[in-house]
Amino acid sequence: MHRLLASTEELSRERPVLSRGALNHLKVVRPRDGEAVELFDGAGSLRRYTYVADAKSLLAAGPLTKVPRFASRPVALFACVTKGSRWDWTIEKATELGVSRIVPVLSQRTIVRIPRQERAAKRERWLRIAEEAARQSDAAWLPEICEATDFADSIPLAKATRCFAGALTDPPPPPLADALAAARGDDAEWSVYVGPEGDFTPGELETLLSFAEPVSFGPAVLRAETAAIFAVSVLCAATHSSAGAFAAPKTV
Repeated sequence: MHRLLASTEELSRERPVLSRGALNHLKVVRPRDGEAVELFDGAGSLRRYTYVADAKSLLAAGPLTKVPRFASRPVALFACVTKGSRWDWTIEKATELGVSRIVPVLSQRTIVRIPRQERAAKRERWLRIAEEAARQSDAAWLPEICEATDFADSIPLAKATRCFAGALTDPPPPPLADALAAARGDDAEWSVYVGPEGDFTPGELETLLSFAEPVSFGPAVLRAETAAIFAVSVLCAATHSSAGAFAAPKTV
């Protein structure tokens, strides 16, 4: 079934007015007359429609439904921006896994540099990547994606969460899964902070570990984007609500 992002307001209409992007997508997929199309707003609301070929529009075919987040708590990813398509892939996979927030960070050793005047445009592009990932993976929720932020500016945001940082320390830190098991008693937002390809500077690491809990992502040396998705996978798996029901996953 085709899926399109629409505003919450449009989902309340029998004949929704679609955005230019959604209309363009319909032109590409060419639905047949009477074919089902699902609209979602990225905030948990879904509604099924029928495509009316003569009018080239949609007609409501079901009630508006609300899908709760399947995680028992929000999960944020603080990750230093990686080069080229690697960062796009990180956004895509983090969205599929169900993070609630992505904070792109520019640290001292981050190879990618994004001037302040370009950060809003970059964020818009990242939102489109997240939208496409949610559309294809049947996700009902989109993550909040922040503008790229300098390392120092990200610290107050991370401090407001229960933050776990991938870091080598002496003695070695516990595995991420073990640290999460010990943290189940609190109800704070969980976050993971992942460094750049060249790792944090000593000063950045000292700042981060002044409040964040160091954890291990395993014995292998992981690429930055692999570390981010590994950590998100572990956090999201740990936050799955035991009371929630899960549909069989689809392969896309």
